[in-house]
Amino acid sequence: MHVVVNAAISIDGKLSTRRREQVAISGERDFERVSELRANNDAILVGIGTVLADDPHLVVEGSYRKRRQDQGLIPTPHRIIIDSRARTPTDAEVLDDEAPTYIIVSESAPTSRQADLEVEGANVMIAGRDRVSMPAALSALADSGMSSIMVEGGGEIIFSLFEANLVDELSVYVGSMLIGGRDAPTLADGDGFIDDPTQLQLTSVKQIDDGVLLQYDVETTASTYDSID
Repeated sequence: MHVVVNAAISIDGKLSTRRREQVAISGERDFERVSELRANNDAILVGIGTVLADDPHLVVEGSYRKRRQDQGLIPTPHRIIIDSRARTPTDAEVLDDEAPTYIIVSESAPTSRQADLEVEGANVMIAGRDRVSMPAALSALADSGMSSIMVEGGGEIIFSLFEANLVDELSVYVGSMLIGGRDAPTLADGDGFIDDPTQLQLTSVKQIDDGVLLQYDVETTASTYDSID
């Protein structure tokens, strides 16, 4: 499974404000790049925090849909939600019929909530006992035929993937703004590394509008992490 993490952050590394409200960090040119990246992968993955905060649609539009169809692919990539306790709202945008949606839950998720999500069309998968095991989740998705995933957040999910040695590439758009706030989410939250931080190899630097796109290959990551909310 090839995993690419993509994010837009402020100059001080924040994904959004302390209220966890969506902030327009990049502009149209970067949105186009993100659409291209989405279209080039089998699936788009986010955590439940992103769903509850932003209610994203996670689809591709226009020429990208046509290109995928011309390649014999479904019009827009699969959508994956990491949601240990099955908290995804049944009216969430990701539960429309634009693309298949996989909701990965843990064994602790209420069966009634799992059933409600399945009624709305979600493919519910279980990976992990109390919380979702990211290695088990990606293994199950690979068994379902997916070979590449684009991760769009949030910070807890991104950190867990790095700590589990599951990330191959990182693309970060750094916007020319400062958000601040000790409680504002960052690119990689979670417990953080102490003795063995993840090492990255810078492969590209490109100015886009008033920001900079940094692209990295992942050289090494730290010890294996097993679960995430």
